[in-house]
Amino acid sequence: MQKIYQPEIESASREELVALQNERLRIQVQRVYENVPYYREKMDALGVRPEDIKSIEDLHKLPFSYKKDLRDTYPYGLFAVPLKDVVRLHASSGTTGKQIVVGYTRKDMELWNDCFARALIAAGATDEDIVHISYGYGLFTGGLGADGGAMRIGATAVPVSTGNTRRQLTVMQDFGSTVLCCTPSYALHIAEVMEESGLSKDDLKLKAGIFGAEPWTNEMRLQIEQKLGIKAYDIYGLTEVLGPGVAFDCSEQDGMHINEDHFIVEVIDPDTGKVLPEGAQGELVFTCITKEAFPILRYRTRDIGTITRGKCACGRTLVKMTKPRGRTDDMLIIRGVNVFPSQIETVLIEKGYSANYQIVVDRENNFDSIEVQVEISREVFSDTVRGLAVRAKELSAAMKELLGINAKVTLLEPNSIPRSEGKAVRVIDKRNLFE
Repeated sequence: MQKIYQPEIESASREELVALQNERLRIQVQRVYENVPYYREKMDALGVRPEDIKSIEDLHKLPFSYKKDLRDTYPYGLFAVPLKDVVRLHASSGTTGKQIVVGYTRKDMELWNDCFARALIAAGATDEDIVHISYGYGLFTGGLGADGGAMRIGATAVPVSTGNTRRQLTVMQDFGSTVLCCTPSYALHIAEVMEESGLSKDDLKLKAGIFGAEPWTNEMRLQIEQKLGIKAYDIYGLTEVLGPGVAFDCSEQDGMHINEDHFIVEVIDPDTGKVLPEGAQGELVFTCITKEAFPILRYRTRDIGTITRGKCACGRTLVKMTKPRGRTDDMLIIRGVNVFPSQIETVLIEKGYSANYQIVVDRENNFDSIEVQVEISREVFSDTVRGLAVRAKELSAAMKELLGINAKVTLLEPNSIPRSEGKAVRVIDKRNLFE
């Protein structure tokens, strides 16, 4: 059984966790009602009073929160403490509208550090490790979230941030980095640059990586592990809820443990809002029960997944969530068929292709088309035109078998698709559906 950072919480009984959640939920709802007029108005409109929330069984009575709420109250309208008590601000911008702003008190920073520390310990990190952090530092929560967790366990944090990948490899070699933190797509980019530079995984001391901030498949995990010679761990978080550290992989790598002492998770039907039973797939919803500055209630993440309870072989009892299986807002509807980028990625990797791909959706004469552009190795690209056509046809057939629709496949030479040092851009939708 692996080492656990805070076993009194991470391995607590279900009864102990529920009792703790009930108590913290009651206190939090009262705080929010008294200190956040926006929530008070929403609760009053539903006829819900703080005393109506006695346990997590009453959670469904509370109103949902949406990203739109954060934009409508920009910048500080959902804060539950005076600004003088806020010691850190972070922000995240979407593709439209104003950015969202969240705040943290000193106590919030402590709990965030603990949450990421749990993830590091679960990945086998100790105070002797050198944690190479290639998440962006700044208003994005990734870099500073990982930084706080590393320092909490006494590890050495290397705040490299993003960019200049060849220099990053030099730093990894010279500093002896043992744990890598970045997006999964950037981890693969590091592996590519490493290969181009004539380096092998044996030239680095990396043993583990903690990757998040974008969806990725288990197939992509295996690619990262093979190319970098590490064990790849997932981490989950949203700026609106905390940042990285809401949930984390353990040594079993079959679901991420949610830090239930700080967050209550629900799975709902995204269309009706009805709470679904354990094991059912739906939209993940989180309620913060300990955060002081920005205690969001029933936040609809748009991430699709399932949750399961029961003691894990690692020794933790915290509920597990699957990797997000897509998002309700990045799901593509092509000729009436629901398509998630993760489905396409699974096909590509299972067939031995690169995880460097883009999906281009267009519409002509009211007919939707989908093209999957995927890079291939130089050896394969040097094949005959006929050979490439056969490969594209076979891959297109595999796509149709899974998706149920025809998708054009275009095979590209290496490095044709722009690399991202932040979140990978997987979908280009040219249909102008909202014009």
